Amino acid sequence: MELRHIRYFEALAETLNFTRAAERLQVTQSTLSHQIRQLEDEVGSELFDRSTKRVRLTEAGAILRSHLMPALDQIDRGLLALRTEEPRQTALVRLGTTPSFNTRMVPQCVSTLLENQPGVRVAVEELNAAQIAKRLLSGHLDLAVSYRPEDQPRLWFEPLYNEALHLVVSASHPLAKRRRVRMVELHQQRMVLLPRQFLTRQMLDECFEAAGSQPQVVAELNSVGPMIELIRQTDLAGIIPETAVTAGPDLSVIPLEEPRPMRTPGLLWTKGATRSPVIKHMADIIRRKAGSRH
Repeated sequence: MELRHIRYFEALAETLNFTRAAERLQVTQSTLSHQIRQLEDEVGSELFDRSTKRVRLTEAGAILRSHLMPALDQIDRGLLALRTEEPRQTALVRLGTTPSFNTRMVPQCVSTLLENQPGVRVAVEELNAAQIAKRLLSGHLDLAVSYRPEDQPRLWFEPLYNEALHLVVSASHPLAKRRRVRMVELHQQRMVLLPRQFLTRQMLDECFEAAGSQPQVVAELNSVGPMIELIRQTDLAGIIPETAVTAGPDLSVIPLEEPRPMRTPGLLWTKGATRSPVIKHMADIIRRKAGSRH
């Protein structure tokens, strides 16, 4: 069993999708399939069930993964310690992120990186998707968590998961007890949203138009944390990705439908750029965090 077999196995086990796993590994699907078959021949068991539309881990695959992944983590840490070109005290990760991911996901991932590599420095920039693409191409960012950019063939996008956007209101809001809300019901509703330069806002405007709804956008904030606080203190409603907010005694988080607003966040980096081991380690942490949602 070779290290590349383990990495191919882990990528497919995390994504359960040959296309996404091949994109992550930057190999062809046929190469990935061949390597997985070699590994299955070596261990003498099928590791993935390919009989349905969706790839699934077999019982043997799940057992193998539970034993291999801790070992792979140790290998990656060892390689990182040996191969980091910069001294650990000066190694820097420059990460771009849109506001919703900077509320929870990115801080959690940064915390994990600093726990594993206490000498590393991290610089996080909260930007809209267009700004992120521009700073990646100019070399000012190493990696980003964002959405798929349009007309940017020099950037590589790796989808992480599909995410619904939910209505968020204070506990005293008239909609707070609802189990679901249709987009048309937000007509003339007083709202706080992201500014129009954000792709999420552009997508929401399309959803409103499709539903024949025109909300009263009385506030625009370019960061999700302040949006949540404003909603908590006022009668305003907001629409926020599900991973960025949790319902509590003072907030209600309600699914939206007709249409249901969805986004697909992913990792973004410049094609052909040299990525140091610490950058690759950061990307792996983000992948694992995204995968733990399911």
